[in-house]
Amino acid sequence: MSLSLIACVALLLHLCGIVTAMHAVMKVRTPQGAVAWALGLVVMPYLTLLPYLFLGASRFRGYARLRQMNQQRRRYVARQWPGRADYLQRHLPPAEELQRFQSINAMLQQPFYHGHQLCLLVDGEATFEAIFEAIAQAEHVILIQFFIIHDDQLGQRLQRALLERAAAGVQICVLYDGVGSHALPRRYVDTLRQGGVRIHAFATRRWRNRLQLNFRNHRKIVLVDGWRAFVGGLNVGDEYMGRKPPLAPWRDTHMELQGPAVADVHASFLRDWRWVTGELPPFLPPRDGCGTATTLVAATGPADRQETCSLLFVTLINAATRRIWLTSPYFVPDLSVFSALRLAVLRGVDVRILIPSRPDHLVVFLASSLHAAEAHKAGIKMFRLKPGFVHQKVALIDHDTSMIGSMNLDNRSFRLNFEISALNIDVDFAQQVEAMLEHDFAQSVAVTSEEYQGASFPRRLAMNIARLMGPIL
Repeated sequence: MSLSLIACVALLLHLCGIVTAMHAVMKVRTPQGAVAWALGLVVMPYLTLLPYLFLGASRFRGYARLRQMNQQRRRYVARQWPGRADYLQRHLPPAEELQRFQSINAMLQQPFYHGHQLCLLVDGEATFEAIFEAIAQAEHVILIQFFIIHDDQLGQRLQRALLERAAAGVQICVLYDGVGSHALPRRYVDTLRQGGVRIHAFATRRWRNRLQLNFRNHRKIVLVDGWRAFVGGLNVGDEYMGRKPPLAPWRDTHMELQGPAVADVHASFLRDWRWVTGELPPFLPPRDGCGTATTLVAATGPADRQETCSLLFVTLINAATRRIWLTSPYFVPDLSVFSALRLAVLRGVDVRILIPSRPDHLVVFLASSLHAAEAHKAGIKMFRLKPGFVHQKVALIDHDTSMIGSMNLDNRSFRLNFEISALNIDVDFAQQVEAMLEHDFAQSVAVTSEEYQGASFPRRLAMNIARLMGPIL
């Protein structure tokens, strides 16, 4: 290739980079993300043009269609559940008990409900023992949604369990994410379909979004007969059972929910299934609440009008008066969440965050390490779990509030992924979560300033470069 041709190609790439940078400035949701993309596209278009095609979009397309589908879903649920309004009205707690979380209700347009029975599932063994027990007892409907399903020992066990219930006449719908489950072989899906299971990959379906690695469905949901719901951080794969070094043992948490808010978990699945298939899955109303917990199901995503996941964390942190303990595999907070954490420290709140001591994604780990060092300087108590890898997504606020679900402390969860968590107000359940986290902290080491200052110059440089990529990770 002649030098003149190389020069022409380089010029063309830079012109494309400039034009694409203009698109990033106009379309990327946050200023930090816009700056990161624009700078990279102008300076290094050879390296950033192709990634922008897959990672650049931060606004989900199809809002009008999604709203129309939500209206259809509501009419469908109303037909299937004639006593819905009276049932839910009976389970509304007194408004004065929830004033600290009023903004969450307004933002999500989702109320808290009272009367839930909760079960904390502290690891993979407890989680899948409970899930497979519920599947085996299913009589009518099983709805399942995971970001990752592997065709390994655990995945094959799930396949066998679903085929057995399908043969018994149970209606089964399964959603898996097309990117998260990219390694799932076609034969796995075909075997389930041949056995009567309705199974589909989540995709945004629009031509441009088909190229996107953003807008992934990161939710983990199991619903059985309309009254038992499981949400949390675990996917279907042997690594989540701690069977795959070097990240073993795997530290993760799930929970089971029974009560009126199960209907909101159901509604989240209905929306996603309707989006992917154009159809509505079976719906069964929840049973009467048989517990004492007050729960709100927060289903967030890039189709929301606001950045609901980020604002949810900000509200929880600002509501804390005594403590806010958080666990996440990734700690790449945006400015609003990081500011809320620092302000909580200044209020005298015990702020602790548990992150991994080993990486599953190197760039995110490096960015998390620099944020952890800066958090330590601000008085936030940062800890690294020593054995294995921590993947759990748990929050503990004061003496009575906890949240368990799929939400990480990073931009992908805050703005780009579809997520779901259960926010629970119950002293007894919060005490169980506290005991679990205290055990985790006892197996951790504190992050100190030496972790960054004592690192080599190349590693510190890598951390800072990775941090610049935080808005687009």
